[in-house]
Amino acid sequence: MALAPYQRIISDVRARIADGRLAPGDRLPSTRQLAKDWGVALATATKAMTLLCQEGVLEARPRSGTFVATPAPAPAGPRPGTTPASAPAQPASGTFVATPAPAPAQPASGTFVAAPASSPARPPGVGRPASGPRSPDGDLTRQRIIRAAIEIADAEGLDALSMRGVAAKLRVATMSTYRHVAGKDDLVLLMADAAFGELGYPDPQPEGWRALMERAARTLWTTFRRHPWLAQVTPLTRPMVLPNLLAHSEQMHTALRPSGLDATSRLDVMVMFYSHVQGLAMQLEQETQAREVTGLTDEEWMDQRTPVLEAVVASGRYPGFAALMTELGEEGYDLDLDRLFELGLRTLLDGLAVTLAKRP
Repeated sequence: MALAPYQRIISDVRARIADGRLAPGDRLPSTRQLAKDWGVALATATKAMTLLCQEGVLEARPRSGTFVATPAPAPAGPRPGTTPASAPAQPASGTFVATPAPAPAQPASGTFVAAPASSPARPPGVGRPASGPRSPDGDLTRQRIIRAAIEIADAEGLDALSMRGVAAKLRVATMSTYRHVAGKDDLVLLMADAAFGELGYPDPQPEGWRALMERAARTLWTTFRRHPWLAQVTPLTRPMVLPNLLAHSEQMHTALRPSGLDATSRLDVMVMFYSHVQGLAMQLEQETQAREVTGLTDEEWMDQRTPVLEAVVASGRYPGFAALMTELGEEGYDLDLDRLFELGLRTLLDGLAVTLAKRP
């Protein structure tokens, strides 16, 4: 009997793992690319990837993609004279099922062993003590605490951050961290200031207001890309007075000072550019939170809404939207935040150029 299309994709991935063409930690193409390569519907490719993740063959990592899971280490053989316990049946060669037994400690980044579906994998030190000897509290510094906290927030989001988790990651007593940081709220501000100061604006400065504004916007976007949680910390209506955040404002003000705009207009332009970058960056963290809550990637979530979209198109009430969907065809629309950032930045710069050109 011929295999269903999604089963053919599953068999191909398993075969590639078995013969070494795909190794643990290798990243797979997106489901959209798989659908295009195999000539199947997006839902078919999504189903294949979902089943492979559920079996532990693959694992989805927030903000990164889908990767080949690392096989769990084989248990040690029975000692002479003992009767081995019965082992659960394993699937065909090339597939690896994550076991519910405690996994060895994993590094903060890199390849992770897939955990059971009911218990998402977490980096070490978050919610549980890290293995290994405890570090001397005398080696603890505020900078180490900030760096560890940033690594946790980068990996899991700001909601996963706690003083206990930071202490566990650093292998120190929780109370030791309070000698350097007053609490989580203060720690988040210190993290934000450190993150905003990672790149900076080295000399030489580019010439012209447009080049300066563009460099500021791109530097901010790169910073938010590195740390998706950062966009949640600095609300537009309640700006944080952070030295390293002010450095980005200083860059924009340097660009606009010779423009002839008054102080209010210059601030309006600076807020407009910042809000464009921050507004898109907020989607990075929100997508991660939505994935953790629903267990679905953005593509899987959209696939579940396909019948609703089809009903809207068929209703005839929205001819413009229906025509747009028809024009997109089977490939659909791929929401790319980087592409939207470039489009918005170019539009803002072009519009500001027109405004400045009209001034005396």
